[in-house]
Amino acid sequence: MRQAVSTSAAPQAVGPYSQAIRAGSLLFVSGQIALDPATGQVIAGDAAAQTRRVMENLRQILEAAGSSFDQVVRTTVYLADIAEFGVVNDVYTQYFAAPAPARSTIQAARLPRDARVEIDVIAVLER
Repeated sequence: MRQAVSTSAAPQAVGPYSQAIRAGSLLFVSGQIALDPATGQVIAGDAAAQTRRVMENLRQILEAAGSSFDQVVRTTVYLADIAEFGVVNDVYTQYFAAPAPARSTIQAARLPRDARVEIDVIAVLER
């Protein structure tokens, strides 16, 4: 059984997808970029500022599903420039306690709306 999860505290989907889908005991959160939920625009700032906004958007969606960063088991990080890997990691590590979730990081040729960072997550939900 699939159930969409949505919150106005995070940016609304800009295409034919859900903010997140609950499937059994798993939560699949769509990739988030540094959109301000109030304006729908990418925030100004460097990779660190954009990563903080991305993580806060993810937090809002996780919380809307009754979850948290503590329940995240997998992430994928997409970077416009792999040279910003360290800067993104500095912010990313502030959101996860040990053990950190499994992760892949790749450089993408281009991200939506020319964002610098996009992150998606998979979390386990307690029943």
